[in-house]
Amino acid sequence: MSKLKILIVEDEAPLRNLIRTTLYTHDYAFETAENAQTALMIASSLNPDLVLLDLGLPDMDGIEVIKRIRSWSNMPIIVLTARSEMSDKITALDCGADDYLTKPFAVEELLARIRVIQRRLSVTQTRLPEEQTFVNGDLRIDFSQGCAFMGGDELHLTPSEYKLLCILARNVGRVLTYRFISREIWGNEWESNTGSLRVFMATLRKKLEKGEKTQSYIQTHVGVGYRMMKL
Repeated sequence: MSKLKILIVEDEAPLRNLIRTTLYTHDYAFETAENAQTALMIASSLNPDLVLLDLGLPDMDGIEVIKRIRSWSNMPIIVLTARSEMSDKITALDCGADDYLTKPFAVEELLARIRVIQRRLSVTQTRLPEEQTFVNGDLRIDFSQGCAFMGGDELHLTPSEYKLLCILARNVGRVLTYRFISREIWGNEWESNTGSLRVFMATLRKKLEKGEKTQSYIQTHVGVGYRMMKL
């Protein structure tokens, strides 16, 4: 697995230097930017594999940076934020961020989040051109046939459960908000669908983990949403 090219967008010198040292020690290629304008210029010219983005930049809010990058690229973005409000994190994710870390954070956790993105990119690169199948651990989804299997046995899923599974699989490693998933399944953002989503998620989990208790495919982010883990 090749190393990622990472863009660090952070205006605080001590944290920026810490991240630089961490990435250098683990043999990642990286560029740095201290403000949004420089970050957008580097992102558009060098097309990094991953952006580590501080939301509190001096010249532009990080949310706006996410929106601008998403207007032309799907490059993964991990938000680094000192904002503790859950609404800020949800807004960042809804605007297109893939993950977030709340400051202060341990470098080990940052590296773990980077590895998640790296595995997700590896899956995307090795997937069939028509994206006919998806494989993650013992889970296999045949999109062309509209069915899913666990360890060779077909999973008996309801239409909503299957649609939910496909949404998670197509975004493996990415945190998806309740609002995003609700919109994808029901075509709206009604808060009343959150309860239904939790029910579907609970039944889907039971079917995925039946007889395979050591593997947890779906991670809950309390108050935010869900993520399918790459196994």
